[in-house]
Amino acid sequence: MIATAWDRLRLFNIGDLLVHRARTMMSLVVMGVSAGLLVAVMSISGSVTGSVERLTQSLGGRAALEVTGITDAGFDQQLLQRVATTPGVDKAVPMLRAQLGTGDRRALLIGADTNIAALGSELAGPMAAQTGKLLTVPNGVLVGAAMGYREGEQFRLGSGTVTVAAVIDGTSSERLNGGHIIAAPIGLAQRVTERVGRLDSIQVVPAQGTSVEDLRAELTSVVEGRAVVADPTLRTAQAGGAIQLVRYSTLMASAAALIVSAFLIYNAMSMAIAQRRPMLSLLRAIGGKRGPMVRDLLAEAALLGLFGGAVGAVIGIFMGRIAIGQLPVAVMSSVEARTEYLVPWYAIPFAVAACVFASVFAAGLAARQVYRVEPIEALAPVGVGRTDRTSPLMRWGAVVLGLGLGVVAIVAAELDLGRYSLGGISLAILASVVLCYAAIGPIVRCTAAIARVFGAPGALGATTLERAPRRVWATAMTVMIGVAATVSMSGASTNMVDSAATTFKDLAKNDVYITPASLAEFPTGPLLPAGLTEKVAAIPGVASTSEAQMAFATLGGGRVMLQGFPPNARETRMGMLDDAAVARLSAGQGVAVSRDVARSLGVDVGATLTLPTPTGTHSVTVVQVVPYFSAIAGVVMMDLDLLRQWYERPGETVLTANFAPGADRTAVLAAIRQVVPAELHVDTGPNTVVAAASSIRQGSAMSNSILWIVVLVATVALLNTLMLSVLERRRELGVLRAMGTNRKFLMRSVLAEAAGIGLVGAALGLVVGIGVQYLATAAIAHALTIDVLYRPSPMLLVYGTAALGLALLGSIPPALRAARLPIVEALAVD
Repeated sequence: MIATAWDRLRLFNIGDLLVHRARTMMSLVVMGVSAGLLVAVMSISGSVTGSVERLTQSLGGRAALEVTGITDAGFDQQLLQRVATTPGVDKAVPMLRAQLGTGDRRALLIGADTNIAALGSELAGPMAAQTGKLLTVPNGVLVGAAMGYREGEQFRLGSGTVTVAAVIDGTSSERLNGGHIIAAPIGLAQRVTERVGRLDSIQVVPAQGTSVEDLRAELTSVVEGRAVVADPTLRTAQAGGAIQLVRYSTLMASAAALIVSAFLIYNAMSMAIAQRRPMLSLLRAIGGKRGPMVRDLLAEAALLGLFGGAVGAVIGIFMGRIAIGQLPVAVMSSVEARTEYLVPWYAIPFAVAACVFASVFAAGLAARQVYRVEPIEALAPVGVGRTDRTSPLMRWGAVVLGLGLGVVAIVAAELDLGRYSLGGISLAILASVVLCYAAIGPIVRCTAAIARVFGAPGALGATTLERAPRRVWATAMTVMIGVAATVSMSGASTNMVDSAATTFKDLAKNDVYITPASLAEFPTGPLLPAGLTEKVAAIPGVASTSEAQMAFATLGGGRVMLQGFPPNARETRMGMLDDAAVARLSAGQGVAVSRDVARSLGVDVGATLTLPTPTGTHSVTVVQVVPYFSAIAGVVMMDLDLLRQWYERPGETVLTANFAPGADRTAVLAAIRQVVPAELHVDTGPNTVVAAASSIRQGSAMSNSILWIVVLVATVALLNTLMLSVLERRRELGVLRAMGTNRKFLMRSVLAEAAGIGLVGAALGLVVGIGVQYLATAAIAHALTIDVLYRPSPMLLVYGTAALGLALLGSIPPALRAARLPIVEALAVD
């Protein structure tokens, strides 16, 4: 039985794939592109979360729980004794963790003591082996191999100078932040970071037989809100939140490519069935059953999806490696671990399975024709048999389904579902495709009418279009999806960037910003040097200074960004608050939160919000819920003095200065740069606005680049379909050539056919794209918790025209093939 099925598949299906190599190769190419995009997108998010998980496991080892700081200020070291003496705790291993440096020099400093050996982690071995050197070398540290230091070399670390006691071997270094790590005795780490008496983490190893959940509850009671007790996976989950928006947007673009590929497979299988009608009719006449024929066609499609997906997945690995370097700086800097390129174990199987499913599903729609073909009818040419018609029942079913999907898409986009609202974008495009299926007749008539505009060659092309309505619909849909996805997402991205940039426009009201790094990253630390404000204020030409502080903190099960402002920041950084809210916030009577924080915690204006802090829990009133760009984390605004006091972070991470009227701005800026340490970033207000918005543009550019790949896939789909149409009509074209028709006439006929399909597909794509852009704008507003204004731009026509132009390029090779087809070869077909 199996041998018979294999022989049938090998002779009829695989053999046909080998005979029609062009069709097979193009199907494999588009499936490969789809699989590659899926693997690349999943590798991007997998690399970020995987790097954090890898670092967490390498440092935590046997630890089942972690007591971690609410912010990077950590918590009082005295908490260690209380945790260590809690019943059920076998070992409590203290750590100090601090990010030092920026860009390529960014490294993780780990301070630990001899108790780290109890963890059995990747770091425990090197620290235990080099204990003697760490104790005998003054200010000795261990460094990862990627740091580039040699044993005995001295370098500046924080506020002090340290000596390399030893270099961690390459294998261990690779698992420890990619080798960008510095390990030091905990006392030394506290001194160079000026955090004496502070810890960031306590790794907890439970005693044998202790319930982890019971121990978690006990430790939560012990820390009294001054720290967070959680699984070590909390850091991974928070890193996943930071990359979530990029993952959603790029995954939707990749899904569009997969849908286009499915339409191509549908076309290819429909043409294959049409070409095999004589064979299918013969098999039916001698007693062959429809079921095995359909199963063979589905197996053929599965092979296309399998091989195309497998090859594309390999390409996707390299695509992802390139894309990981294009992630927004703000995303990369918000994650503790350095992002290493890691391909998740599920990425390739998922991508291949998605390609197989899309191929089989599309082939299944095409293979339905086999069930509707009778032995005699199967001998009729394409368009004559009733298999090429669509029943009224199917059309009305498509209308109902399309309208239903459209309603769901609108509800999903309009309701405030957070980042899940983005799902409405894909549903809207799918609804459009289904409704267009119900309108196959008008779509085919429009394509034929456009083709006839091109004279006699167009009339011939129109006849060809009318003979294969489903092929015309499927090809038009590939063009429509490419244009609609490009128009809608490009337009929505432009609206998003413009609206998000508005969030930062008030920053330009200050003349100078001094931060630990460029505002392309979030200035959450380290704190600026003490006394810097006084030095800047004393510079001639500086009229005023203002301080502020930002810090990531754990709130609930997620992470938020704390923003502490003084009362004089009303015009620049609290411009979105109303006067009453500013007054209460500045008086320390409440906080303002972004919409996503309010949604996740279930609070609104007037509600009481409990904030866990290193000084215990504090209850505050929510004075206003604000639209704030929060792609990385939600925002909690509060008075600067409260933030300093409650979170034990004295100082600031942002210092602004304003010039006195009539001052030489260039000279004053130069004087400021002289008093500010070289490792800090100094920039003007307008440049700060550009830097703050740069990460938004960088993130949207990645999604837009994927959308243009979708357009290229649609181009290949159109090329493939038209090429198949030419090959299917070889005898017809040969007869026309024998009758005296010249090559130019035939070429213009194919081009007219392509123009009809392309223009109708592009027009539908433009209409659908404008509608989907409106829904995408609403969905993005919910996802980013900002007010995104819907503004159709004339650039939409440019995007649509460019997408159409690329799609029509796919018609040139088939047109040339039709013109150059030898008469004898064409007449000899079959």
